Amino acid sequence: MTPIELEAERKLIIALDMPDAAEAYKFWQRLELRHAIAKIGLELLFSGGAELARRLAREGAGVFVDAKLFDIGNTVERATARIAALGATFLTVHAQDQLTVEAAVRGRAGSKLKLLGVTLLTSTPPDSLGAQGVSLPAQELVLRRAGFAMDAGFDGVVSSPLEAQALKQAFGSKLEVVCPGIRPRAAPAGDQARTATPAEAIRAGADYIVVGRPVTKAAGPAAAARAIIAEMAEALGGGQPR
Repeated sequence: MTPIELEAERKLIIALDMPDAAEAYKFWQRLELRHAIAKIGLELLFSGGAELARRLAREGAGVFVDAKLFDIGNTVERATARIAALGATFLTVHAQDQLTVEAAVRGRAGSKLKLLGVTLLTSTPPDSLGAQGVSLPAQELVLRRAGFAMDAGFDGVVSSPLEAQALKQAFGSKLEVVCPGIRPRAAPAGDQARTATPAEAIRAGADYIVVGRPVTKAAGPAAAARAIIAEMAEALGGGQPR
């Protein structure tokens, strides 16, 4: 593996969106990714995902707990502390208000857990914001919520690739940008409304990309993951998509 391929693999987060921890662990082992990060989402958290997070962390893997916490401050603080105790690398928290993000920062005190503020779900069409009573355009809303996260002491934010460049221009290295909604060239968008290819996301400034179904549903998951890493490496090296 070349240095640039190693860098690309470290920026790859695989969403283990599977019904139980045993299946997810076997799948992760099949991928043979030594430097990528395993994402455990809500479904898996309720099917042994917490213990899986602990196991993967003990084995040296990076673990992204995608809990998307959003509750009263005391609950967020205590839940963050429990997740930090698992040895997780990343935790997502909705960055919709200052009180929530500040509570998460208190909860991770003394740990190495990195906090990521969820700005706007990639499945949210921009034209649906008005129906939710939100008057701001999508990008402005993302930037405002990212500001909440940065002011509280978060390490990064989660956004669609479409906002990655604006986030980097506004916050630079103060916030890492994690982009889900990634679809390799020729892959269907599925239920994602605001998507990009791995190369497009990297060129836009994404520090990490999250990929789920294009790998988990592939006929050859390990090969699919390697193809994504190659596309990311191409972008990191300044190459243009073929």
